[in-house]
Amino acid sequence: MMKRDPVIILAEDDDGHAGLIYNTLKRAGVTNDILHFEDGAKTLNYLFKRGDDFHREDDVSHVLLLDIRMPLVDGKEVIRQVRQDKELQHIPIIVVSTTDDQGEIEDCYSLGCSKYVVKPIHYEEFTKVITQLGHFLLEDVIPKLDSNNQ
Repeated sequence: MMKRDPVIILAEDDDGHAGLIYNTLKRAGVTNDILHFEDGAKTLNYLFKRGDDFHREDDVSHVLLLDIRMPLVDGKEVIRQVRQDKELQHIPIIVVSTTDDQGEIEDCYSLGCSKYVVKPIHYEEFTKVITQLGHFLLEDVIPKLDSNNQ
């Protein structure tokens, strides 16, 4: 059976940022499905197949684009739980946050994030950074997931 393309999970509580990230990734050529969750709890429910909402499928790879400061469950706790799970621990986790505090960044890497991207405040810089992220996903992350799916 042919496996589906990797799905990008966008965990972002700011709807404006989520829309901008989604649209910029699409313009950068990312054709993968992008699922948006506005808090860490819904993100974990999807990944761990909990609750009444829809859940991830077993034969689909995922990439997690994760904000740190989110309601209910913050991004650090999402990283912690995903990295502790044997089935999910391999998922690439890219933190996309306005926080540029070096301590926060180091915390995220020590918890197991794959990459940390600071969201700039100004629109032009924001779209430039997210376009670069899209190219990184297309060139480095998704091809590795696709080859693991074969």
